[in-house]
Amino acid sequence: MDKGIRLSALLPQLKLEAKPVLAEVDGRVVGLDVALDKDAEVILLYPESEAALDVLRHSASHLMAHAVLDLFPGTQVGVGPAVENGFYYDFLRETPFTTEDLAAIEAKMAEIAGRDLPIERRVMPKAEAVRRFREMGQTLKVELIEEKAGEEATVYGQGAFMDFCRGPHLASTGLVKHFKLLSVSGAYWKGDERNQQLQRIYGTAFFSTEALDAYLKLLEEARKRDHRKLGPELDLFSFSDDVGSGLTLWHPKGARIRAAIEQHWRERHWAGGYDILFTPHIGRARLWQVSGHLGFYKDSMYAPMEIDGQEYYLKPMNCPFHIQVYKSRMRSYRDLPLRWAELGTVYRYERSGVLHGLLRVRGFTQDDAHIICTPDQIEDEILRVLDFSVSILADFGFTDNKIELSVRDPKNPDKYCGDDGLWCRAEASLVKALETRGYRYERMEGEAVFYGPKIDIKIKDALGRLWQCTTIQFDFNMSERFDMAYIGEDGKEHRPYMVHRALLGSLERFFGVLVEHYNGAFPLWLAPVQAVVLPIADRHDAYALGLVDRLRAAGLRAEADLSREKVGYKIRGAETGKIPLILVVGDKEVRDGTASLRIHGLGDKGPVEIAAFLDKAQALIRQRSLTVIW
Repeated sequence: MDKGIRLSALLPQLKLEAKPVLAEVDGRVVGLDVALDKDAEVILLYPESEAALDVLRHSASHLMAHAVLDLFPGTQVGVGPAVENGFYYDFLRETPFTTEDLAAIEAKMAEIAGRDLPIERRVMPKAEAVRRFREMGQTLKVELIEEKAGEEATVYGQGAFMDFCRGPHLASTGLVKHFKLLSVSGAYWKGDERNQQLQRIYGTAFFSTEALDAYLKLLEEARKRDHRKLGPELDLFSFSDDVGSGLTLWHPKGARIRAAIEQHWRERHWAGGYDILFTPHIGRARLWQVSGHLGFYKDSMYAPMEIDGQEYYLKPMNCPFHIQVYKSRMRSYRDLPLRWAELGTVYRYERSGVLHGLLRVRGFTQDDAHIICTPDQIEDEILRVLDFSVSILADFGFTDNKIELSVRDPKNPDKYCGDDGLWCRAEASLVKALETRGYRYERMEGEAVFYGPKIDIKIKDALGRLWQCTTIQFDFNMSERFDMAYIGEDGKEHRPYMVHRALLGSLERFFGVLVEHYNGAFPLWLAPVQAVVLPIADRHDAYALGLVDRLRAAGLRAEADLSREKVGYKIRGAETGKIPLILVVGDKEVRDGTASLRIHGLGDKGPVEIAAFLDKAQALIRQRSLTVIW
């Protein structure tokens, strides 16, 4: 057992108004059972903190594993981490878990929590840990201990349950009171599809009933908004086993929205000083050898195809092609900066278990851009691309963003390519751009990729969920690999700076986020059908069709519903289809040359003159208004 005075023994002397659940000692989150044997900086953590929630959920995962082993002896346990908004644990068991099993596990968890068992940390020799877990029949844990433990192994125990774990954990099971098991799915051991398949049970936990209930309500709303549900309902897209997993089929209505997104994207890029490129879908093997993809990324690429005795690959990225455009002739410092953008479709082999609607696919269109400039231009270019990214995201209604700055791990500089001066200048440029605009950001030490630091922008949707979209990425690797150069003012060759930038990320993923953010009720400027005309009777069909022609001539995406259904049924269909503008026409409207306007979700707005209606609708579309205010 650790020597020293336990923090939990010191707390009563502090006479605190609120009860902490964890502590941060010299920057490391620990349980209150930690022994202090020297002076240390101690920060007490309370239930409201993210760190405390993570530890609560980790403790809840152990509670769940404890319950499973009590109920289903012989089950093997894998790993059970806390994840965003919850936790999971992987289990090896021949019989699938059922809904009834989840309810029984929950009840057993509540029972164990009610015993308020102390959660105790122990450190033992690695050999002893291996022996004990082998005696328990936990061969997966034995494998983990042999791989990950040093000379000693840390274990946490509660009652008869013990787990190999670094911790930290709460002080007792009684602190895990408010939890819910959510689902069960398949997962491969260690994430490798060549390994045996386990069962993964997901759950969530909070420090209060109110927080748990609020989260469960959020989950229910998220289920209603799931793009995998709304996409087919609104006839936007589909997938086909005959085509292949993860390959999207865009239906006419989905394609209209995509076309509107692409048109706006191109117009903003041209106005922002970018040029548009188009590059092939395949490239020779040697291109991907030089880029490093075949060395580091081959498992995520589709198999090669042989053409004229040469191997070709579907492209997983666009950047090597843009570099070839750059190298098509010698460049001068006078040519720079170059800002090249492409809606380039790329293909990556994702394991079937991680495919998820439009959010994780195998073929997708990146809104890629590459900025190639001199070192003296880099600060202005970073600031420019940051402003540009935030502005376009706002066009789609995303103004509440979280920004992360990923930089090197200062303790491991050898992990990164490029000399120290380049890294320092690049990181300073990113920091200066963020601070010049007053953007709040989180510095992510050690999260930079090996070839450069980056800025990530995560957008917050209507449910408060964060989605990774924009990445602004320095690259010291590609310019070196492809020997990129420009002639400077001194007449000598110099290496340009190169920045990758994906703004929306991919059209597929961004489209899926849009569907869920707007619950399928797209803003007028994006809606696949902006206006529908509903004739009350068949004698009004000719007027309705003439009105549709007039709307289309004015640039609106318009249709008529000429079915023989009653007008009330037609209105309900238009509302279900989330069409923003609904025009009902009958005898009076035909006689007066008007229409009766309804707005989706807002009801009847009365008769409108067609010319005035068109002026208003066109203005809302031009302004990219996110709401229809009449």
